[in-house]
Amino acid sequence: MRRRDELAAEEPLEIRVDSHPVSVTMRTPGHDEELAAGFLLSEGLVRRREEILQIKAHPRNRQDNVLDVFLSPEVKVDFARLTRNVFVSSSCGLCGKATIEAVHQYFPPLRARVGVAPETLLALPERMRERQVSFARTGGLHAAALFDTEGNLLELREDVGRHNAVDKVIGWGLLQERLPLARHVLLVSGRASFEILQKALAARIPMVCAVSAPSSLAVAFARAGGQTLVGFLRGESFNVYSHPEQIFEPPHRGPQRGQ
Repeated sequence: MRRRDELAAEEPLEIRVDSHPVSVTMRTPGHDEELAAGFLLSEGLVRRREEILQIKAHPRNRQDNVLDVFLSPEVKVDFARLTRNVFVSSSCGLCGKATIEAVHQYFPPLRARVGVAPETLLALPERMRERQVSFARTGGLHAAALFDTEGNLLELREDVGRHNAVDKVIGWGLLQERLPLARHVLLVSGRASFEILQKALAARIPMVCAVSAPSSLAVAFARAGGQTLVGFLRGESFNVYSHPEQIFEPPHRGPQRGQ
């Protein structure tokens, strides 16, 4: 029997800051304003919602593939650094410890601690899958989901690029004035890369989980940045690669009086 197959959309998005082109990314159209806001947050250009005055389509844009972000005059933009994509480019010329130290100049390590129960973490992948509507139709999209420490799903975004999905989620948090996301958990549907951990740190997210494996640099970054990194979160088990103290076993409650 023949059936029509749906494909995940992939189109370029050019992000401009005060009409200066700074980045082009291949993304799944939708929630583009969040994507742009999250990108600028993860690049260290903005920290607060009030620093973004307006996000709108470029006047000559006919295909909804060019966004212009207008910033507050108080925000000083280093366009040379921004267009080099120092943090997110694999060809930035930095590696290992030097990479981590460079990022921490803009995003200091986390000091605050949260507590999440193991059974809460184990329930997250299924809650994410239930909201992956586009993935169910196409099978071709990554997802990033933001939860509170009780396991409640606050927001989810899908995209052909896992880094775009994360940008959309943290961009949502920025535009909704929810930053810092210091009592939240980020779950990604694929592997956990250095880039994912860096973006989470920009939003001050203390715990990052992935259904697949982390990279060695992601683990090193999480350890240095005070983030708990969980990998292979699936079924009834998971691996913890950094700061396990944020995952706690609930206190055992013995028989109550009268029972």
